[in-house]
Amino acid sequence: MGKEKEITTEQQEELDAAFERAQKALAIIATYDQAKVDRLCQAVAWSVANKKTFLELVDMGIKESGLGDYVSRQNKRFKIRGVLRDALRQKSIGIIEEIPEKGIVKYAKPVGVIASIVPTTNPDLTPAGTAIYAIKARDVVIFSSHPRSKKTTNETIRLMREALEREGAPADILQCLTTASIPMAKALMAKADLVLATGGQPMVRAAYSSGTPAYGVGAGNATMVIDETADLAEAAHNTMLSKTSDFGSGCSADGNLIVEEGIFDKFLDRLVMEGGYLANEEQKNKLCKVMWDEEGHRLASTVAIAPQQLTEIAGFSIPADRKFIIIIGDGIGKEYPFSGEKLTTLLTIHKYKTGFENAIHMMHAIYAVGGKGHSVGIYSFNDDHIHRLALEAPVSRIMVRQPQSKANAGAFNNGMPMTSSMGCGTWGGNIVSENVCLKHYMNTTWVSRPIPEDRPSDQELFGKFYDPEMEI
Repeated sequence: MGKEKEITTEQQEELDAAFERAQKALAIIATYDQAKVDRLCQAVAWSVANKKTFLELVDMGIKESGLGDYVSRQNKRFKIRGVLRDALRQKSIGIIEEIPEKGIVKYAKPVGVIASIVPTTNPDLTPAGTAIYAIKARDVVIFSSHPRSKKTTNETIRLMREALEREGAPADILQCLTTASIPMAKALMAKADLVLATGGQPMVRAAYSSGTPAYGVGAGNATMVIDETADLAEAAHNTMLSKTSDFGSGCSADGNLIVEEGIFDKFLDRLVMEGGYLANEEQKNKLCKVMWDEEGHRLASTVAIAPQQLTEIAGFSIPADRKFIIIIGDGIGKEYPFSGEKLTTLLTIHKYKTGFENAIHMMHAIYAVGGKGHSVGIYSFNDDHIHRLALEAPVSRIMVRQPQSKANAGAFNNGMPMTSSMGCGTWGGNIVSENVCLKHYMNTTWVSRPIPEDRPSDQELFGKFYDPEMEI
């Protein structure tokens, strides 16, 4: 690799000017009370989450990037509503928590200037969600768009800036750099107070090496376990919803299914009923060649596209009513590409022998390939199976009987914090193993008052190891 490009003098001037404006905006938003920032959150959210505008942004984003599904991506406007719901229900100014028995009172403070790296798969959702949480915390944001979808990101931020101005707030609370490039993004990250890196692993690693505190996200390889107690109709329908959402572009989209052998054939039939196309061995080989290169790297040309488009590239055709492609797994490991992350409308189904320990073993093998830290799901009514999976799975979140790609980042029928950024813990090379949400946008000051002494005796502390004669 050659020497990495540095930003130009003109780009440095743009960056410096953006930070100068950001600091001025930061000084003003710091004076706002809770009611004011809540109103700004609502105004900004509505400016892009109303149906008419969001559909226009979706159309723009798909045409610009060539990625994603127009119909299912429309529903992401409800994620913005979820982020707004969570933000409005929390305090972010002054005292945010009191623990009288410990004499602790917590005060919220802004983190300052946030650098937000926007992925090409969410050029509208990520800026909107980030803006809501940032404004709620009285931060300001400078966005760096992805080159493949920069027009859409710029338009999203323009609309939110106009909403701020209509409310008498500085538009520069939200800014977007005009240059969409890796060197410019790195320069932005190095200068900010906090980095939110949502995107590919190279950019996340760059965020962590920027010298700035950063929240990154890990790679996905979402896996679902279907045991013998599962409602097969529910599991198959939810699998279809998860796999087809935005043409499988999300890292939470079902990639691997681990199915108990006694129900395997019935479940496979259910998947076909839900719109799945079962590829034969010859078709499987053709698909492999257009999805991965000879060194096993995922090819961008087949990411997040319709199954008909995917098979056309591979050299065969499938019926127009098929919604996703099914591959029967013949092994798990680096030498079996279909056991890794697909990020398109194709999933792999694996059969496990009766005995839940076999499902757990297979789950571990899949995460040894990739996606460790992200998520796993289970369709089961056996609480012991759910518990055993939770004890074993090296992931940050487990969805029980839910469509993975619609539930991981928060849904209106689960308690996960709404977000578009999911930390994957040290498994995935991240600092947090939870959904990145409002608390991650704030600094917290702990005020401690004296309480009655809470000092256990040495006997209580050391138990059987305590020897009073050693204290003489």
